[in-house]
Amino acid sequence: MDILLRHLESIHPLSDELREYLLNHVRCREITKRDYLLKAGSVSRHVCFIVSGLLRCFYVKNDSDAEVSSWFMKEGDVVFSIESFYTQTPSYESIQALEDTQVFYISFEELEFIYQQFPEFNFIGRVLTIHYHKLWGEQLYSIRMHTGKQRYEWLLNNHAELLQRVPAKYLASYLDITEISLSRIKGQL
Repeated sequence: MDILLRHLESIHPLSDELREYLLNHVRCREITKRDYLLKAGSVSRHVCFIVSGLLRCFYVKNDSDAEVSSWFMKEGDVVFSIESFYTQTPSYESIQALEDTQVFYISFEELEFIYQQFPEFNFIGRVLTIHYHKLWGEQLYSIRMHTGKQRYEWLLNNHAELLQRVPAKYLASYLDITEISLSRIKGQL
């Protein structure tokens, strides 16, 4: 739990009351490799902080039944299905463990209570929202404006550890290229 509190404190100081609330309400979950944190069709009811491990977020293309990896989340990341969580409706995406993973989590209702009762957490939430919106914007720009090779180079320069931890088929779908193209690009570099 200390790692989560330190992470939050690095964004904004926590009041003693908020710290106490978190200590009493944040729970821990272990997710074994290949198990799901969330399956498509279920509602994302928890916001999670990854202590250890690696998760992938993916959806299935309707026309081909192909899985498309949209995110990889690792230690220190916050994870939930954004649209499903905020609207409390079924998710179109799944979140699966690529490694044995440990998360701390709270429910949607507990998060709403924290925002209402502890104003300092609104600042933390805003900083985290800006951080992930920025990452999402970078990803969207990259997919629309760069070649597969440029997307791979960006991943190599910014998240090289993922190249060692994520299977090639998931990396290829994330980069919007085939596994053969990914292999060719790796060979060129």
